[in-house]
Amino acid sequence: MTPDELLATCDAVVSQARAGEQVEAVATWARETEARAYDGAVEAFTSAESAGIGVRVISDHRAGFAWAGTFEPSAISDALDEARDNATFASPDEFAGLADPDGVAIPVLELFDERLAATSTDDKIAMVIDLEAAVLAADPRISGVESVEYADETACAAVVSTTGIRTSSLETACSLAAYILASDGDETTTGFGFSVGRHPGELNAETTVSDAVTRAVRMLGARPARSERLTIVLDPWVTAQFLGIIAGVFAGDSVLKGRSLFAGRLGEQVASPLVTLLDDPTDARAWGASETDGEGLATRSTTLIDRGTANAFLHDSYTARALRTTSTGSAVRYGFKTTPSPGPQAVTLLPGTATADEIWAQVGDGLLIQEVSGLHSGVNPVSGDFSTGAEGVRIRDGVQAESVREVTIASTLQRMLSEVVAVGGDIEYFPMDASGVSLAIADVTLSGGGE
Repeated sequence: MTPDELLATCDAVVSQARAGEQVEAVATWARETEARAYDGAVEAFTSAESAGIGVRVISDHRAGFAWAGTFEPSAISDALDEARDNATFASPDEFAGLADPDGVAIPVLELFDERLAATSTDDKIAMVIDLEAAVLAADPRISGVESVEYADETACAAVVSTTGIRTSSLETACSLAAYILASDGDETTTGFGFSVGRHPGELNAETTVSDAVTRAVRMLGARPARSERLTIVLDPWVTAQFLGIIAGVFAGDSVLKGRSLFAGRLGEQVASPLVTLLDDPTDARAWGASETDGEGLATRSTTLIDRGTANAFLHDSYTARALRTTSTGSAVRYGFKTTPSPGPQAVTLLPGTATADEIWAQVGDGLLIQEVSGLHSGVNPVSGDFSTGAEGVRIRDGVQAESVREVTIASTLQRMLSEVVAVGGDIEYFPMDASGVSLAIADVTLSGGGE
């Protein structure tokens, strides 16, 4: 489907608004392809389309929502009726309402590339088969693959409301991923690599292979480390996950519910001066880039931490009303079946200039963290307590030394932000809502059973 067709579908719903009602319609369509290879052949190939519409009705400060997984007129009519009915059972909320146009110009981003549609199925399959072959040939210690995948999506969405919102989007995205096994005697380790782009020509198979092989091979022979306090260097992949957690604490609904450790601290120093944290969905390189947010407002770059100072929270129209501020164009929806809530879309640190090697040399003695486990369950967004399992490589005399595993790193989010001592320039993009760089953090507790 096209953006114009989705807009027309939404227009038809909104035109049925009754006196005193606010009505919003959100329609989406997507085509997804996935190919997996195993043992030099296609293990699986799928191609599927999905479509649907979500309807919100606000009446007498009560909000109702319903959706339909089809564009059949009768199903859409039923969804509108159900949304109206649901609103009658909702509790009154003085802040309930749809977004109003705010005059911010919608950025023009190149998020759709017709070269994706021009790529044949045979070419996609060849790409993933070649990727598997390259992984297996990269190092004699590579013993197999868990999964080698190619995936892409063409997605179209539209938002129309009685408040004057009428926007649409058309985007493409694709990725390569390799999850592999390395063996040395009786020991087996795992590794992974990614590459993302808007069309297959932007995917980098060499980087995908190199990252996967490096992560797997360097953990062979890893042992627990002794407990100590030291400087850690987060791999860009781990940094991206860490930044996603930090940005989530800046979401307006966390502030509203009293679940943000930064509530009431705007204008205060909360991090090292090296830290400038952005949510920038206008960066077309980011996986979460978008011209409009989940309510149809223009996206914009929001500086959450400015050279160490807490600067802004992320708001949709609801939290903006409740907290007496303005939306930051940060409404996030997870498809037509959900209502919007504020959240990060494309988080990034303002990068430095140092390479990873230069950061290791600066640290001298520390630990490179290449993977963490239990990250979300090990972080308390209210207190800031941080504790997670980790594996990586010891840094000694500024270079990589022995590998370590079965260790725990612990601190608090507040302390980790304040102890950032180096920010790399090696920015990497992943299929998630944050990008990463090498990030050095001092005075972290390492717990392990080694000697």
